[in-house]
Amino acid sequence: MPPSVPSLPRRVARILRTSLFAQVACALVLGIVVGKLWPDVATDLQPLGDGFTRLIKTVISPLVFCVVVVGIAKAGDLKAFGRIGLKALIWFEVASTLALVIGLLAANIVQPGSGMNVDPSTLDTSAVDAKTGGGSLPSTTEFVVNALPTSFIGAFAENSLLQVLILACLVGAALLHLGHTRVPKVLPAVEQAQEIIFAIVGFVMRLAPIAVFGAMAVLIGNYGLGVIETYGKLIVLCYVAAALFITLLAVALRLVTGLSLWKFLRYIREEMLLALGTASTESVMPRVMQKLRKAGARDDAVGLVLPTGYSFNLDGASLYLSIGTLFIAQAVGVDLGLGQQITVILVLMLTSKGMAGIPGSAFLALSATASSLGAIPAGAVALLLGVDRIMDSMRVVTNLLGNCVAVFAVSRWEGALDLERARKVLDGETVVMPDEEPGGPAKPVGSQRPEGSERPEGSGQSEGPAGPAGSVSPEGSEAAGGIPVVVSAGSGSGSGPAKETAPEAG
Repeated sequence: MPPSVPSLPRRVARILRTSLFAQVACALVLGIVVGKLWPDVATDLQPLGDGFTRLIKTVISPLVFCVVVVGIAKAGDLKAFGRIGLKALIWFEVASTLALVIGLLAANIVQPGSGMNVDPSTLDTSAVDAKTGGGSLPSTTEFVVNALPTSFIGAFAENSLLQVLILACLVGAALLHLGHTRVPKVLPAVEQAQEIIFAIVGFVMRLAPIAVFGAMAVLIGNYGLGVIETYGKLIVLCYVAAALFITLLAVALRLVTGLSLWKFLRYIREEMLLALGTASTESVMPRVMQKLRKAGARDDAVGLVLPTGYSFNLDGASLYLSIGTLFIAQAVGVDLGLGQQITVILVLMLTSKGMAGIPGSAFLALSATASSLGAIPAGAVALLLGVDRIMDSMRVVTNLLGNCVAVFAVSRWEGALDLERARKVLDGETVVMPDEEPGGPAKPVGSQRPEGSERPEGSGQSEGPAGPAGSVSPEGSEAAGGIPVVVSAGSGSGSGPAKETAPEAG
């Protein structure tokens, strides 16, 4: 007798119950509907998105610290870590400059602001001041100095990723210098703290659909859909330019690593949809770090390249700034020559590096660029007030994919990428550690634990005597949501075996 097939409503209910992707997609649609039909109600839903983002931000700094410390200690080579940082900066500069050039070329060809004939004196610039809070972008010297921590606790309290990275590098270097025999309990403690943080991330991610619903309802309630008609040409241009840049990223990833960006996009589809809904890449940073590690990138590469990219590799913002600068110039009737456009690239190469975490940073960068040219009235940046929020989706997707490709490329460049495992993960295969299989060897004490201690559902396998008891899977919704559950072997440092550290004293 053939097994009974569940009815369509039951299948839909099961998908909504188990798939985070489906939950976020439904929340996205509901947010648009509520924002369109009841805009006054929608504007009161802002705390839903803000609360979720605040919860995620609380774990970003400790997570980055733990991943970097463990990565350096496991890799056992501080020079390799320095090479990863240098190669990452080279990649960031090339990628962001390419984004700026593509934006300028697209704006010159399409001319999105031509024919508007806007009088800058009629624009209300007070809204720009309110959006930026009267702040300013840091100079290069200030940026470098501000990246140096003044307090160990203060770096975490202020959620300054660059300061946390520097502290993590110092702690990791100290662990290598002292050796595991002199401080045998420090590294296992950091590893266990890392597992706790991932478990917290798993708990918070269950609130993601609520956050997406609130954020999308507020967006549509505040701006409506009419802004798309007013700025249609500019919006389409920005998104087409972003699509072109992402295609180039896909080609670069294929040439450098042989991996498919489209398969990777499917692999992180939940995180991408969440980032789109909340208009924030920070909201998905912990999960993306975990998935990159599962996909074969070594801990030290992920821990250094991805957080640094959040400050140095804003490809989507670079695209938007270059197109926006020419749009403003065309709208007020200013024709920028080749020399002036080269100046735009040089100025934006500097200003785009200090944008992360500053309110209204895009308008500050545009104002700084307009002032440096001397031909565009600084108040003309108010032209982009109505469309700036609509561009968030383009910036979020491009920034996130640009940084993920950078992790894979730099890892491959440094020999810190397990290509075989990456291909299996992106193909949807389940990769299981040997010691998770029945009769497998016990894990050496002090070696890096699998990420989240995840194992196939119903396997009944418990951790060997070397692992701590009571580990919690940080992504409880993934296994049921159609995402392959992947357990990394060792530290993920290429295809070689995991390094063993000295056993704990006592």
